[in-house]
Amino acid sequence: MSSADIRLLADWDLAAAPERVWEALMRPAEWPQWWPTVTRAVVLAPGDASGVGARLAFEWRTALPVRLAFEVLTTRVEPLALIGGEASGALTGRGAWLIRPTGSGTRVRYDWTMTVSAPGMRLAAPLARKAFAWNHAAAMRQGRDGLARRLGCA
Repeated sequence: MSSADIRLLADWDLAAAPERVWEALMRPAEWPQWWPTVTRAVVLAPGDASGVGARLAFEWRTALPVRLAFEVLTTRVEPLALIGGEASGALTGRGAWLIRPTGSGTRVRYDWTMTVSAPGMRLAAPLARKAFAWNHAAAMRQGRDGLARRLGCA
């Protein structure tokens, strides 16, 4: 990883069946309905029947005074287990949703390695890792809570 690379992890435990969680994550155009920090999610290309090749445009409002716009290309789908993608735009990098059943529902892990590509943010990245991590954690908490409410397991 370069000094501008930042690895972020988020774990969600949801009291919902993996199939229900999977279905919600595979419908990113609906994320703004339950994820408050996602202000826009548009499917630019649907990809193949599994979702590989889908291209999506996102805009996120963050806890920091920053709005982020980027595209994600879905590169890998393993039904009920993994959704992988590559982002480009204000943030570039690779991320993966990992889904596994637990005794009481579903464990979701989002593993994201990003490179800050906006020039001003790129310069600040080595010094601002904690702020980026805090910001990501806040957004992911809102996502987990919103999904739990949507699935009726809050």
